[in-house]
Amino acid sequence: MRSSTSGTGPVPELAGGWTVRRAERHLPVGALAGTRHECVDGRLVVTPFPPAVESVATATLASAFVPAAEAAGRHVLGRVNLTFTASCWIQPDVTVLHTLPAGDEQERWVPATLCTMAVEFVRRGARRNPVDRLRRCAAAGVPWFLRVELDRRPQRMTATLLGRDDGGYPVVGRAVGHQRLRSRLPFPIDFAPARLLPPT
Repeated sequence: MRSSTSGTGPVPELAGGWTVRRAERHLPVGALAGTRHECVDGRLVVTPFPPAVESVATATLASAFVPAAEAAGRHVLGRVNLTFTASCWIQPDVTVLHTLPAGDEQERWVPATLCTMAVEFVRRGARRNPVDRLRRCAAAGVPWFLRVELDRRPQRMTATLLGRDDGGYPVVGRAVGHQRLRSRLPFPIDFAPARLLPPT
């Protein structure tokens, strides 16, 4: 099997035929080192890992979440295979679980039913990701979704918290730049998007 990691989009080989079992056999290979692999309806989507600035922002946010999340009985993880079906999974940038996986299988392929909140970092002006993590989480009933829009200018960094109801994901809170995003649920959240960037 030949795998392509150039650009963003479905890998053409085995398109529509990817499952967690096939991924376990084929994905841990050198050609995919340094890439994120997600799957939508059996179509594998491979994207490069984010640049350093985005990695710092992700780690900073996850670290900020840990004390309040743990006090509320939640567990903050980094990127995991958040799995909806055997042929559909995403990799949020930060994943908050209400229950830790049970056993090796769930640790590799974390059931979406264990997820309290998925966090996605997107770069302002970037091409739309074909995975549509927000829609997948909404359809699976993940209660909360946080989207952070990255910008090199701290004052334009944006964070939007969405809480699921019967009609989808209405906006619960939004903050831009040095404004603070505050929410009591799903655990106490209080941060300013601009503070996620490393100091210049």
